[in-house]
Amino acid sequence: MGKIIAVHSYKGGTGKTSLSVNLAATYARKGKKVCLMDLDFRAPSLHAIFKKQNLDYWLNDYLNGVCEIDKVMVEAKSHANGGKLTVALANPTTEAIRDMTAKDRKWEMKALGRLLALRSALLTDGDFDYIIFDTSPGLQYSSINAIVTADVVLVVTSLDASDINGSQRMTSELYDLFEKKTGILVNKVIIDYIKSQEEMKKFNKNMKNIHNLPILATIPCFCEVLKAAGNFIFSEERPGHPFTETLENLAETVENF
Repeated sequence: MGKIIAVHSYKGGTGKTSLSVNLAATYARKGKKVCLMDLDFRAPSLHAIFKKQNLDYWLNDYLNGVCEIDKVMVEAKSHANGGKLTVALANPTTEAIRDMTAKDRKWEMKALGRLLALRSALLTDGDFDYIIFDTSPGLQYSSINAIVTADVVLVVTSLDASDINGSQRMTSELYDLFEKKTGILVNKVIIDYIKSQEEMKKFNKNMKNIHNLPILATIPCFCEVLKAAGNFIFSEERPGHPFTETLENLAETVENF
């Protein structure tokens, strides 16, 4: 049976989307069939990373009941070992963003039903191994819907104090309510910080503040990844890089989580 993974964060700028993309690509390279979905309707970005413009249908259309999910899905990468990465993208136009931000609670409840239906449509009937949601930061309705639908939630945080405190509040107030299997990804960590015993003690103390959730990965900050700037999928182009190796370890951890 496949698994739905939601990648979430308290605020923007944590590298959530980059991790979503590279985790999806990592699973595809391992021979898995993966569908990556852009649920960040306030600031869509996957269309730029995958260089897909002027599509006939967007994920917005599926949630609006205009079409079924197969109309939205676009194949991004296939591998000889049977792995496949498919994407479902959010409409990046200003009009579409305004429309999605104006949705009421009644619409969001219907949208939740459409998201829940993806389990049978893709994981059972479509034979996908993973659906990965790249969510909106914070407590938007679309993010809450993604969390409710997911089997596993990965909360991405930096070492910024406001990010850690915000993640603490968010997980304690929201995640307990839904009782979701949740892990922390600490991203953009300076390597020298990790090497210092004193800093590591401070790090462990700070991380315990995030509702005693397990840390599934500590991901160093690499200039090469920042320079890529979303122009290509780093783990695809640099298979031997330490960042890619970290994502491979994360993929295995989440698989068994």
